[in-house]
Amino acid sequence: MQGHHNWVWSVVCSPDGKLLASGDADGVVKLWQIDSGQCLLTLQGSPNAILALTFTPDGAGLLSSNAQDLVTVWDVKSGHCLRTIPGTGETYWVQSVAFSEDGSLLATASRDRTVKIWNVSSGELLRTLPCHIGQPWSVALSTDQQLLACGTDEGSTLLWEWQKGNCLMTLRSDRPYERMNISDVTGITEAQKASLKALGAIEGED
Repeated sequence: MQGHHNWVWSVVCSPDGKLLASGDADGVVKLWQIDSGQCLLTLQGSPNAILALTFTPDGAGLLSSNAQDLVTVWDVKSGHCLRTIPGTGETYWVQSVAFSEDGSLLATASRDRTVKIWNVSSGELLRTLPCHIGQPWSVALSTDQQLLACGTDEGSTLLWEWQKGNCLMTLRSDRPYERMNISDVTGITEAQKASLKALGAIEGED
């Protein structure tokens, strides 16, 4: 399947496994028929890179998120833009998007260190959750729509009761030097200290 003229940053299959969507660094989204390899539609609403794609649970809609913090909802059959869901308006890339099981809610993870929950029908922002440990790179909603999980670039998974805004727990395996105090260690450079801290070491009170 060739047709993009720049890096392909995101791909996703439709729920029935018949279609494939791909998005590139030029903001172009292509919809492919998997059996034949035929490009059915080419979509573009913005010149900004497409970072995440997901189909609606019924397969009738496709969401694309770009490097301008904008989510676009496309009609799969016609290729028409049904609506856009704006974010902050800044260049906070939307790294990941996920639907609730019934398609009524949408979760987005942005590089401004927030996870947002949206009402799909109205486009209303329902909740913004600050990610206090790194940048969120992936999101998922539980089947009962009560819980939201996000994975960060610091190796942590946060579990939220999103309607109340409560972070229930932070899941993280111990790193190689977890909680090792290096306050009195001598003979190492600042760069080496930084590397040890990234692997779990602490300096002073933590």
